[in-house]
Amino acid sequence: MQDENAPENIDDMPVEDTEQLESNTGTDGLSSQLQDAEERVLRAQAEIENVRKRGRREYEDLLRYGEMNLLRDILPVLDNIERAIEASESTTDVETLREGFRMTASQIEKLLESHGCETIKTENEVFDPTVHEAISQQPGNGADPGTVIGVTSRGYVLHDRVVRPAQVVVAANE
Repeated sequence: MQDENAPENIDDMPVEDTEQLESNTGTDGLSSQLQDAEERVLRAQAEIENVRKRGRREYEDLLRYGEMNLLRDILPVLDNIERAIEASESTTDVETLREGFRMTASQIEKLLESHGCETIKTENEVFDPTVHEAISQQPGNGADPGTVIGVTSRGYVLHDRVVRPAQVVVAANE
């Protein structure tokens, strides 16, 4: 029960009563609040450390197992190559084997594209040293100088980075 003569808030209390209230309950209340705040800080620090550890673990797993999807996609291609090798041992039909390897190469190209890896354009392109590696120059037979006229090894880009530059033959000044 509340005393009828009791003030409604602490500012209305006489100074002597305020000092008594602060000395009796203020210290205990502040001490309790401080202890609660310290516990919250410790819990927050522990949570931050757990998030850091979890993030580090996930990052390490990503580095370690990041190629898992690519590998899962490549394994059927490897199966097809093994089947072609087995078929080559029991057949003399070279054209059928050649067609099987063309299909397998096409399957690999589609797989690479699905993972963001694309072939660098070379045919009749202007030589670009950022994506092409010139291995020789030859007379162009009508092609403009500096134009790619042959490819010895295809190049690939992954998104916007060169995985391997295309090795090309460039038309020379005639």
